[in-house]
Amino acid sequence: MKSIGGTLVSDGAGGVYGERMLDGCRVWDPYRSKLSALWYLDKSTDLKKDDVVLYLGAANGTTVSHVADYTETVYAVEFAPRPMQDLLAVSSRRKNIIPIFGDATRPKEYAALLEPADILYQDVAQPNQAAIIIRHLPFLKRGGKVILMLKTRSVDIRKTPEEVFSESCAELEVAGLTIEKGVWLNPYHIDHAAIVCRK
Repeated sequence: MKSIGGTLVSDGAGGVYGERMLDGCRVWDPYRSKLSALWYLDKSTDLKKDDVVLYLGAANGTTVSHVADYTETVYAVEFAPRPMQDLLAVSSRRKNIIPIFGDATRPKEYAALLEPADILYQDVAQPNQAAIIIRHLPFLKRGGKVILMLKTRSVDIRKTPEEVFSESCAELEVAGLTIEKGVWLNPYHIDHAAIVCRK
């Protein structure tokens, strides 16, 4: 991933969400994107130009647009109608984004639209975040990477963020994933943690 003077940027055309430009590149704001926040906290985070990404919880396409600047193809799954309208607009300007109007808890409904992915990225505010990842593992290549943006307060408000994190990691390990790292996203996103795994 590319930085200018310590600021994370991507090379695509600007104007997607009013983002700032720096030397002709788009500034990738860590307060608006958890993946950008992860990069600032862990510089080993990377995307490659030949990566195929399955992105669950695409929302209005802010982070998706930056991911698409770096990678070959992004399959972007979103269920809410209003954000989907924004995602379609973003996709119309970036031909390597494949928008999918679908429920991430039911991957069989859009399985025919997918190809094997190098990266499975999930940012869905659901109580069963780990289970959603597990359901999508058949679409991830062997050796592929999982990046789960865990919203601990969406999983279980009765437990501490640390408890939710530990339980989610255990669930992923039982499913056969190897946990490579866990990174809390403070101060950019409070009570959020990135869990990076390998299949």
